[in-house]
Amino acid sequence: MRRSKWVWLVWAVVLLCYLVPYTLLTDVKAWYGSFLFWTVAGLAVIALNVFITKDFEGK
Repeated sequence: MRRSKWVWLVWAVVLLCYLVPYTLLTDVKAWYGSFLFWTVAGLAVIALNVFITKDFEGK
């Protein structure tokens, strides 16, 4: 049960990856506006996946 809340957080980041570029970043003409967002979102998903899978064991 504890792991499922983190999985939902990953899905929330994925949802933000669809919403933010078409809402908050619509008027940003410079490439680095979206680049910064995608970099932070990518790092967040990587960190969440590492956190979620840290207790997995090979069998």
